[in-house]
Amino acid sequence: MFRSTLTAALAASTVLANAALAQDMPGEGTTVRPVVGLIAEEYFQSRILFQALEDLGYEVAEPLETEIQTAHLAVGTGDADFYPIHWGTLHTAFFEESGGEAVLEKVGPFVEGMLQGYLVDKASYDAGITNLGDLKDPKIAAKFDADGDGKADLAGCVPGWGCERIIEHQLTEFDLRDTVNHNQGAYNAIMADTMARLQTGNPVVYFTWTPYWVSGALVPGQDVEWLDVPYTSLPDGVKVETTFNGKILGFAVDSMYVLTTDAFLAENPAAAKLFEVARLDVNDISAQNKLMADGEDSSDDIDRHVGAWIAAHQAEYDSWLDAARAAAQ
Repeated sequence: MFRSTLTAALAASTVLANAALAQDMPGEGTTVRPVVGLIAEEYFQSRILFQALEDLGYEVAEPLETEIQTAHLAVGTGDADFYPIHWGTLHTAFFEESGGEAVLEKVGPFVEGMLQGYLVDKASYDAGITNLGDLKDPKIAAKFDADGDGKADLAGCVPGWGCERIIEHQLTEFDLRDTVNHNQGAYNAIMADTMARLQTGNPVVYFTWTPYWVSGALVPGQDVEWLDVPYTSLPDGVKVETTFNGKILGFAVDSMYVLTTDAFLAENPAAAKLFEVARLDVNDISAQNKLMADGEDSSDDIDRHVGAWIAAHQAEYDSWLDAARAAAQ
């Protein structure tokens, strides 16, 4: 009698323990497959989500690393489950090419208040060069000539990122082809050259975005200034707000979402809720990116930055997990 009672009690205890584990770790037994781009400065925000998924019991597979356009296709074709760095407006074409709303979902926003645009050194801005359209004047454009061909050298966007489509469109739209070269390639190398020119007293014009380390090294309002563009004009006639602090930047004031599929969300309610409620301040990303630019750029460094961010925002982070666990019940 005693033995059967003990056995029953142990069985009941096991059931309760398993139920508690299921509530705390709703992703237990499920492997999720992320895809990320090739920009190391995007790993910080991605790994915060990866850590949260692991804390919910999911096993996070080694991320597939590829170009941004291909990352969208990987999610759309089922080769990956989610892409955590989808820019809601900038990547519209990639979204549509990869299946659109019939297949894909943008969940979030994860990060808000992201900017893109053109900047010049402050001395040039203060001298009256305040609009990208000013570079239509050959004499003004020549001030930004770095290779001796008489054209302004614009440090631009890497092919395949999405921003290059907008720059190429605007150079034609604003009649700048005869006076501006769009320099493309390894962005950090191009920006290193740009910064070296600025340090030697030469005018510079470049494209960048936030969050990114560039605006921590060349601070808008201090070292450089955002340029206006003549008017908003985007490829395919897209109509979005591009005005920020009274300037027409020419690019959408954007937000970052987690790109995934309807099927993944339906099968993983805890992950779906995590993607919905997770929020990261754009300035926290820029601050981490500046640490990377200053030499803390190894994978271990990034993991340490992730741990430090979570510790500094523990209550907020825990609220994400609580919401995700509740959604899975």
